[in-house]
Amino acid sequence: MILHNKDAKPIQVLPGLIRRTLAEGPSMMICEFIFDAHVTVPVHSHPHEQVGYIVEGRVEMSIDGKKTELLKGDTYVAPSNVPHGAYTLEPAVIVDSFSPPREDYR
Repeated sequence: MILHNKDAKPIQVLPGLIRRTLAEGPSMMICEFIFDAHVTVPVHSHPHEQVGYIVEGRVEMSIDGKKTELLKGDTYVAPSNVPHGAYTLEPAVIVDSFSPPREDYR
């Protein structure tokens, strides 16, 4: 299956944050997140394992209480049910994979 970014529906998650669900299979999903500067994703957790890649920008990521500044090309893993959140220090693009797929992102 081939999917095109232009066909992925943009969803406003928070002010200054757009999500596009790019693809999903039976056991994983990939999403693109486009952030304005100074957007806070509150600390939260979910049963899905989350692996992310910083495509553009600078992001302060908090995973299990540890804050780290991430730059273009950096990656992270938020294990299942571990609290995590983010704050964008500048405009950013992040691509996240979730396993299993998130029902709320379909």
